[in-house]
Order: sequence, then C-alpha cells, then structure tokens
Amino acid sequence: MSTAPGPYESGRERDRDEEGRARNQRPRDGLGRPLPYGTDGVARQPEGVVRTPEESVAEAQALLDAGRPFHAHEVFEDAWKSGPPAERDLWKGLAQLAVGLTHAARGNTKGGARLLLRGAGAVGGWQAGPNGQKRPHGIDLAELIRWAEALADGLKHEQTTVDAAAQAPQLRGNATT
Repeated sequence: MSTAPGPYESGRERDRDEEGRARNQRPRDGLGRPLPYGTDGVARQPEGVVRTPEESVAEAQALLDAGRPFHAHEVFEDAWKSGPPAERDLWKGLAQLAVGLTHAARGNTKGGARLLLRGAGAVGGWQAGPNGQKRPHGIDLAELIRWAEALADGLKHEQTTVDAAAQAPQLRGNATT
C-alpha cells in the first residue's frame, strides 16, 4: 500500500468543493448514508444557506415528514451557524434531535437515544434560558422534549426499528403557526 498522495484506489481524485475543501460527493440515501459512486441518491441539502427562522423550521419539518432527518439536521446546522449567537443553542439542539432520529432510523439505537436526550437537554436549557420562550419561532419546545424523551426511552428499552417519517416530530406541535 502506497503512502504517496494521489488518486484513490478507485481511480478518483479526492472530492473537493468550489473552494478546494475536501467534500465527499458520493450520492447519499434518505438517511444520509453514502452510496457507491454512480448510484442514484437523494438530492443533498445545499450547505451554508441563510434562511429566516420561519423558513428553517418549515423546510426542516418538510424534510422530517419525508423521512429525511439527516437533511433536516443540515438545515438546522445552517441556522445555528448563520443565526444570532443568542439562538445557537436552540438550533444546535434541534440539529442534535434530527441526528438522533437519523441514528435511530439507521439502527443505532444506543447512539440515537443518547443524541435525542442531548438535543432535548439543549432545547430545554434554551427554554429555561434568558429569553424563557416556550415557543420560539413557533416551535413547541415542551412537546418536542416529550417526543425526544419518549422515543429515547423506547430505544433504550424495547424499540429496535424506527421509521423516520412515521416517528418524526411535529416542531410546532398541533399549532398552525
């Protein structure tokens, strides 16, 4: 095996984005798992998109409803990176919840439960923080925390399979706003 830089054994050069940073361009499935080159995959979420909080919540909810929590996580990650510093923990917690659902749907129940609880703690901490908002950007934090804790409990005790679309949270609860 050679240690010299160069093409991978597949004959491909390392994937890079427009700025020259290493970026894996392999197609991915709906849960974000890499597929072999040349396989049809699910369209990836563009990175670095600046959206309003309402646009972020709506887009993430549509992705969650479609069973694509990995892609919803990327929307939340954009919001945490581009939003106001005071809201970073909220968006980061939402991203952790989406990744927790991703891991659970991929069959990693232990890691999924851990991330769901971490995300619930993060959004719960934000709820109790200086703003003390119960529904920031219309997100029903109390219901979201209940959802995460219930799913994590199921993963720890009996549930071994998760359908990401069927078990996706409703970010705004039953509210229409």
